[in-house]
Order: sequence, then C-alpha cells, then structure tokens
Amino acid sequence: MIKASPLTDKTKEQFYKLFEDYYKELDCADDTAHLLDEYILPDLLAGLISIDILHDGNAYVGFVIYQIDDITNDWNLKEGCGDIREIYIAPEARKKGYGKFLLYAAELKLFESGAKSVYCLPYESAVPFFVHCGYSDSQEYNEDLDCFIYDKELSLHKCSCEGK
Repeated sequence: MIKASPLTDKTKEQFYKLFEDYYKELDCADDTAHLLDEYILPDLLAGLISIDILHDGNAYVGFVIYQIDDITNDWNLKEGCGDIREIYIAPEARKKGYGKFLLYAAELKLFESGAKSVYCLPYESAVPFFVHCGYSDSQEYNEDLDCFIYDKELSLHKCSCEGK
C-alpha cells in the first residue's frame, strides 16, 4: 500500500537521502545538506511550504514539495495559486503510478487550502508527466529557471490524470 504523509522528524533522514538522489539526477552541484538545513526545512517549519514523503509499504520512494504562493514567501510567482515546487520518485519506483498519486495528493491538499489552480516549472524531461496529469503550457516563460510555466485548474471532483 502506498501512503503520502507529511514530513516528520521520523522521516527526515529518508527525505534527505531522496533529496540528495534527486539533485544528483538533475546534475546539480549545490550542497544539498546546506540547502535543506538553511532553506527548505526552515521554510517548512515556518509554514511557507509543505513536504509529503511517499512510502510504498517497503521503503520511502518519493517526495513532493508544494505551497500556496503568498507575498510572505520569497518564492511567490502567482499569488494565491498552488505551486508544485519539486516532485521526485526514485528510479526503481517509477512507472507504477506513484508520481501521479503523490501529485494528486498535493493538489488535493492545495485545493482544500483554497487554491483554485496550480502550476509548476518542470525540467524538460518532466513535461510529459505533467501534461499527462492535466497541466498545460501557459505560454508564460520564467527567465530565472529558463523554462515555461505549466498550470492546471483544480477541482475536488477531478482526478489529476483523468481522461489521460
């Protein structure tokens, strides 16, 4: 059974490992421990972001970082909209629907928190996943991250990948 749960002290070590694997896969040279300790976890503790970690019954296999954009947050691109900041599924757990499950869980929480739409700034290799899950190219370009913004309207009655 798969389960997406909010990050806790108990799952912090598994999250750090997954995040490090994620950054290696993206070929990012950033110091992940510094990034996590100085930015991501303080933002989580301040209530600026949410992090869910995915357990498949055997191991922790993924995570999603998301937020509702707010003027109090440094990363505030679209005020009041949900933002899927990062999503990662370990390579050995891919193609099993885990990414869709994790994305849908985050979208549902964003919707329940008042977001009517959600967006992401995916790496080129992740665009097909987000399109499959109902996101569309907004034609808005983010120069800082050198990518297009993909967005989607949220609805309580619509599965993240309905009809795809």
